[in-house]
Amino acid sequence: MQLLRFHLIGDESCEGKIQQELEQKLDRMAMRDLYGKAKTAPTEGEREQARKEYLDRRGVPDSFRW
Repeated sequence: MQLLRFHLIGDESCEGKIQQELEQKLDRMAMRDLYGKAKTAPTEGEREQARKEYLDRRGVPDSFRW
């Protein structure tokens, strides 16, 4: 609805919220991509690197990882 208001009506008051939601969506897309790479990368080294980056972005402490 906010996108409709912004584009059709020209209501710029919701621009900040739209930007915030789009940034969250990009973050979720990047996380999903890293998760997929961690599971399906062709080599063990690439899978491990993607897994570590995924866990770092998720905020999982090193002491909690396997």
